[in-house]
Amino acid sequence: MNYRIKEIYFTQQGEGKNTGKDFVFVRFAGCNLWSGKEKHRASAICKFCDTDFYGTDGVNGGVYETKDLLTKIKSLWVSMDSEIRVVLTGGEPLLQVDDSLITALKKANIYIAIETNGTLKAPKGIDWICMSPKANTDIQLTEGSEIKVIYPQENLDPADFNNMNFSNYYIQPMDSKDYEANVSKSVEFCMQNSNWRLSLQTHKILGIR
Repeated sequence: MNYRIKEIYFTQQGEGKNTGKDFVFVRFAGCNLWSGKEKHRASAICKFCDTDFYGTDGVNGGVYETKDLLTKIKSLWVSMDSEIRVVLTGGEPLLQVDDSLITALKKANIYIAIETNGTLKAPKGIDWICMSPKANTDIQLTEGSEIKVIYPQENLDPADFNNMNFSNYYIQPMDSKDYEANVSKSVEFCMQNSNWRLSLQTHKILGIR
């Protein structure tokens, strides 16, 4: 299978439980919540999207066969850690990520993390699943490593996910013109709900990718 990739780059994870760990990010093109009316914005479901996932014209972007994608990932790993780690993200990576790709990554001894909106089932064998639900969607993925709610969202109550089988629960302030207010609301929510922790986009704070 060929995979449409927007961009591939090495950086440190800036959000959630894995903040500060080295990863190669593989951003898959396309999103099932995208209206298509704008090149890189999602539909009314999540207008706050801050990611360009349209096309294949980003850094190291293109259409990759599995072997070539693994070669590119390995070539970008410049960490002192011996274990190569990859984040499969988007857009919505599960539109493309399949059993074949997961098997190939595992055979290459690559640690696999994925960032998904939770509207699609995930293949088996993924080491770290981060699900970031969006309001007014049909969530199909109900277990994983981490749930990260962008907050606040109209018609989405984080408490509705308390009974799902995730190991870590995070609230992340929505990056918008109301960011300071969103931070205050996020902190207040976490203080009132002890199973939720605050996640900040530290890569934006530090000015890295």
